[in-house]
Amino acid sequence: MQQDIVFSIFIIFAGAAFLATFALYTRQPVLIAYIALGALVGPFGLGWIRDPEQLIQMADIGIIFLLFLLGLDMQPSALVAVLRKAMLVALISSLVFFAAGFALTQAFGFSHTDSLIIGLAMMFSSTIIGLKLLPTTVLHHKRMGELMIGLLLIQDMLAILVLVLLGVMKGGSDMPVWQPFAALPLLAAGCFLLVKGVILPLIARFDRYQEYLFILAIGWCLAVAEAAKVVGLTHEIGAFIAGVTLATSPIAQFMAISLKPLRDFFLVMFFFALGARFNIGLLTDVLVPAALLALIILVVKPVSFRFLLGRFSERRELAWDVGFRLGQISEFSLLIAFVALQSALLSETGSLLIQATAIITFVISSYIVVFNYPNPIAVRDKLRRD
Repeated sequence: MQQDIVFSIFIIFAGAAFLATFALYTRQPVLIAYIALGALVGPFGLGWIRDPEQLIQMADIGIIFLLFLLGLDMQPSALVAVLRKAMLVALISSLVFFAAGFALTQAFGFSHTDSLIIGLAMMFSSTIIGLKLLPTTVLHHKRMGELMIGLLLIQDMLAILVLVLLGVMKGGSDMPVWQPFAALPLLAAGCFLLVKGVILPLIARFDRYQEYLFILAIGWCLAVAEAAKVVGLTHEIGAFIAGVTLATSPIAQFMAISLKPLRDFFLVMFFFALGARFNIGLLTDVLVPAALLALIILVVKPVSFRFLLGRFSERRELAWDVGFRLGQISEFSLLIAFVALQSALLSETGSLLIQATAIITFVISSYIVVFNYPNPIAVRDKLRRD
């Protein structure tokens, strides 16, 4: 029987309101409340939400809007400079994280193929966690934000490469490995031309109609996101390009403010779905390796970023801040686990290990940032920055 979408949304937001209230009273991060709600009422808990997969695509829209809003706040010239500086840091750190995941899983007796894929999954940090907890409107955080976005974008391109290679190994992908990397500059150039020739003239002509500007912003964001997907990139990269190409518009900040509530609506669904998909009953099968792997990631990532960014003349405080904000694995890691499992390249135990490590690192890294660094959902007033 098909799940009632209205009932599902009622459970998600009524439950989120209740648990978020409890979290705030007990001074806990509200993100943890959303994940806990998913685990509680999902198919492996009370079973009120039987099929969370129906909500996944809706939840992914929150990530798309998040990247679009970040793009609106970043000038193209600044982006190019940051990407150039972040490239070597991203590549070296990815190799370190891969080696850590591969070595630990080999020590626990996983197959070479499992260890290889688990190591690949450890390379990436969460765009959602990192950017959801990043202040966006405080001037002294813009440098850190630009640096984080540069690192995450390079990681996203590496993740796309991994997914394409998994498709080639499976034998079900017709996409050449080089296609996403060739498509990226072409898509960006096309978007800049469209913005200059079409979007900005429309904005100048109808800037008095706020409803029209709101619709135009959503339409542009989703159109470029879909175009990116068609050419072999991801919706998220497309949305970021859509935002960057509009960043020079005089109403970019108006668009950003207008879309924030819509972004938050879908992000609540994302964190709920993350908790709902996790089978707690099977956790005992991978509890020890998952705990050790999570501990290694939570330690190695901040230390690695601190060392690498420090070597490239970043301030010590900034390097630690970026390191802890990126001290978890990624939603791309979960996608890699799913694709590899479906392709029979990864065992079910290996997939569960990646999922468990993701949940553990998401939760602990959120606690670290919320209680120690400025962020929009801090429980202490002196750390709360929107």
